[in-house]
Amino acid sequence: MQLVFSDAQYWEDFLPLTFTRPVAEMRCGILTFSERWQKILENTEISFFTEMYLQGKFPEPAKKESLFLVTNFLPTENVIQQIKDLKQGEALVYEDELVAAKINMDGFSLHQIEKMTDIKEELIFFKKPTDLFTYNKEAIDFDFALLTKGRVSQELSSTNGFLGNKEDLFIEEGAQIDFSTINTKTGKIYIGKNAEVMEGCNLRGPIALCEESKFNLGAKIYGATTIGPHCKVGGEVNNIIIFGYSNKGHDGFVGNSVIGEWCNLGADTNSSNLKNNYAPVKLWNYRTKSFEDTGLQFAGLIMGDHSKTAINTQLNTGTIVGVASNIFKEGFPPNLVESFSWGGFKGDEKFKLDKAYEVAERAMARRKVPLTDEDKAIFKHIFDAY
Repeated sequence: MQLVFSDAQYWEDFLPLTFTRPVAEMRCGILTFSERWQKILENTEISFFTEMYLQGKFPEPAKKESLFLVTNFLPTENVIQQIKDLKQGEALVYEDELVAAKINMDGFSLHQIEKMTDIKEELIFFKKPTDLFTYNKEAIDFDFALLTKGRVSQELSSTNGFLGNKEDLFIEEGAQIDFSTINTKTGKIYIGKNAEVMEGCNLRGPIALCEESKFNLGAKIYGATTIGPHCKVGGEVNNIIIFGYSNKGHDGFVGNSVIGEWCNLGADTNSSNLKNNYAPVKLWNYRTKSFEDTGLQFAGLIMGDHSKTAINTQLNTGTIVGVASNIFKEGFPPNLVESFSWGGFKGDEKFKLDKAYEVAERAMARRKVPLTDEDKAIFKHIFDAY
């Protein structure tokens, strides 16, 4: 059975993170939404129902019977069983929104649905970027149980200090942790395959350090924090998510933030997550084209893929950075840094598209990942449209 991961009405609400990916490819907890559902449903035949300019990279659904699924929520055991039990023409609805349906993608139409059933249980639903870090503890707990059930963790080296319950720590094969402190009293800690926690780090869960990623010497990591695969993180972080392939390798603070892939924060980059007057934080909303109240007292940085900051960059509370932006000028950049900004300030010239390709190719080559023609087409669409 083909899984069709749908962006439904949520894609625009997650910009700038979804400029370069469907909603299903965002990371929260340990896994991406796509990886989580493949694991839950034990099915790896996937496709995406997303923006047309993304379909070149993310395969369109085949025209056959499929499970159509909105991915950005954490299901209960009962809801998982309801999804598995769906028959052709049946659907599940949550808060008046369709979340799962068994339909034929040949001549796709919601009119195929003959029976809709309301989900009565309360679910954790991710509807905007700040939800990713707000509910990251719950996502880490969910994924920790999903990934570690029936498995045995690698042993923690005796060189480390440890607080909490050992069953709340899981270390995958090839991971290295020495001369650090690990505290699971406040949440679970997952250390991925071949990941490394260098000497002198202080980890206070819940934390997920994914495959091949590193906490640099002396890092201070507060939960709930997720560092996706192939990242380097140093300094101090608190309740952040990095999707993967990005570096915040040096001293400096980032809190209550979400950072995409292929980003680099220069040494001593700091991002404020609390206003001096303790007022709720406003963030730019791409759908309404206005700054909107998040209702949160703590909210830092939302950064799209391939963006970078220079050394000593200072970012205001509630800053949105688009795709392939370069922030390097003196002073605090505005709370909205446009995609392909060359400098980081309103009115700055745009980063030339051919140069953006070159930088992306160099950065990705370091991880032996090619910049494909499909990637370039996505870049060009964002460059032209935004």
